[in-house]
Amino acid sequence: MGGTASPSKAMVAYSMRLRADMHVHTTVSDGRNSPEEVLIAAVEKELDVIAVTDHDTFEGGLRALRAARSMSLDLVVVPGAEVRTTAGDVLVYCSDEPLERIPRDPLELADVAHDNGCLVAPAHPFDTRRAGIGELVYHGSWDALEVYNARSDPASNQRAERAARELGIPGLANSDAHLVDELGAAYSIIDAEEKSPESVLEAIRAGRVKPVHSGAGRTSAPHPPPWELGRRARRGGPSRLDYLEDLGPGGWL
Repeated sequence: MGGTASPSKAMVAYSMRLRADMHVHTTVSDGRNSPEEVLIAAVEKELDVIAVTDHDTFEGGLRALRAARSMSLDLVVVPGAEVRTTAGDVLVYCSDEPLERIPRDPLELADVAHDNGCLVAPAHPFDTRRAGIGELVYHGSWDALEVYNARSDPASNQRAERAARELGIPGLANSDAHLVDELGAAYSIIDAEEKSPESVLEAIRAGRVKPVHSGAGRTSAPHPPPWELGRRARRGGPSRLDYLEDLGPGGWL
């Protein structure tokens, strides 16, 4: 009767506070560094979670996930993609299986992602220089909103923060890193049950996430370097599903 009360289930369940950068690019699209180099840099920068979100493909995320497991890194890798929809860029995060179909219509993309247990979050939604979806944020079924992008200007980030508050959905702060020096320029604190992609995505769904940023914006120069422009020029056409060729009967493991 007079013993010490046990901690509540909620206090025990969500005791892991993870630093997560959920928008990162590699050489699979227009990033400067390979998925393997990104992993090493993320560990050095003491990140707990990264989402590799190359343009229109999950290939970079799958490579990073396999590499992290082969190197036994204490790092959660969430395979994702930054999909260029007809309205602008939308981040897709998966933990179980990647999408076998990536629609270009943003609202259809959200439906397909949800049907497959994945999350969707518009990227830099009010950055007109970088294909944000703008006012469509108020009409889609989004799981979260990128409220701070370290490559975007302060005004567009502030509009995204207001939109997330108005919609009552979680906000994410991300670096949108295209080279390893940019990793962690912005990140989110996620309260998760455990260090796993499933637990990270469930915490975001539940709103157990806090964006962390400097407020300055634009970690990179306004004009992309030649190597980034060259890789962007090779993009286009339908969403890339070539990563599926690497998947065997056991899925993406």
